[in-house]
Amino acid sequence: MEKKVFVTKELIDDIVKDYPTPFHIYDEKGIRENAKALKEAFSWNRGYKEFFAVKATPNPFLMDILREYGCGADCSSYTELMLSHAVGMKGEDIMFSSNDTPAEEFVLAEKLGATINLDDITHIEFLEKTLGYLPKRLSCRFNPGGYFAMGTDIMDNPGEAKYGFTKEQMFEGFRILKAKGVEEFGIHAFLASNTVTNEYYPALARQLFELAAELQKETGAHVAFVNLSGGIGIPYHPNQEPNDIRVIGEGVRKAYEEILIPAGMGEVAVYTELGRYMMGPYGHLVTKVIHQKHTHKEYAGVDACAVNLMRPAMYGAYHHITVLGKEEEPCDHKYDVVGSLCENNDKFAIDRMLPEVEIGDYIVIHDSGAHGFSMGYNYNGKLKSAELLLHEDGSVELIRRAETPKDYFATFDCFDIYDRLFHQE
Repeated sequence: MEKKVFVTKELIDDIVKDYPTPFHIYDEKGIRENAKALKEAFSWNRGYKEFFAVKATPNPFLMDILREYGCGADCSSYTELMLSHAVGMKGEDIMFSSNDTPAEEFVLAEKLGATINLDDITHIEFLEKTLGYLPKRLSCRFNPGGYFAMGTDIMDNPGEAKYGFTKEQMFEGFRILKAKGVEEFGIHAFLASNTVTNEYYPALARQLFELAAELQKETGAHVAFVNLSGGIGIPYHPNQEPNDIRVIGEGVRKAYEEILIPAGMGEVAVYTELGRYMMGPYGHLVTKVIHQKHTHKEYAGVDACAVNLMRPAMYGAYHHITVLGKEEEPCDHKYDVVGSLCENNDKFAIDRMLPEVEIGDYIVIHDSGAHGFSMGYNYNGKLKSAELLLHEDGSVELIRRAETPKDYFATFDCFDIYDRLFHQE
């Protein structure tokens, strides 16, 4: 699959007059088309709802777009709950899936009417002590252990994950919760990350639908929903074929009709919690080449660094790169594309074949729309960049300003570093 940019060099030349690089920019048209396709793919299920994984791209402007397509929010922290509430999500629009959860986070989730998804059987007692009661609607996160495989292909290793109940604990937990007055139950599981295959979700659905039917039969608990969580990935590499969400939706529908309907569970709602799939391809990190270095290797030094996109440094993850204005030129030069952190892993690409790069060139790093800005940090005193939204009409809106040194020093309440440096008499 050819990786195409949704910005042009001319557009970036215009944008940088007001917003200097580096910055993240998001494609409203792509986000809307994708959200619409997801909604249509699962329209066969009357209770279907997508709970956008806020951790992927916690920006209220983008969350507001998704709300127009009926999306809720999947939260895992106090501040994500606050953000979701601030953009108008409430009650069952919010799924709270956390782990090692502080008491105050459970309190806020319940105050907002969120559906709480318990990560461990001991959290039943902890939640009850924290609130003084148990909500009438609760979910439990399932971890089957071992490896999750499809055919001979191992997709991931949930047995090493810190999340979820064992199967035996799911049965025990449902019985305890039912005895304590819980009336509506949900099942949640996340077994593989960033799968680029149409088979993952249907395979996961079969496993969870079978568990739901067994749990309802054996414990008498009313299973109201099955949450397939995330895991639908995106093609970071140009040689990967993207997932087809309509094929995925149809595969889940088939499993639903073969397992849940014969079990008399045709009213069970299907939920998803997608982050990367919803936003990943519709974000670019735009950065400028500011240095070139010719030593043992050829280096293109850019004004972004791992602060702006952590995945390559953290995981060795591949992100495609386009040199704007040189899309048609041959990729016949080899570079390491690097940032300015005092860490040798601060590299967006290693031995990447690109057109000849010159100082002043603008580089687009693809697929930064999820787990891009949100994973940023302030190591080396680096400041997080602006976020921009490219609207369908071609206009560009600032949806988060860039950090300033004053922001960085703001938490030193008793030590006026900024004022001492810039406001000395």
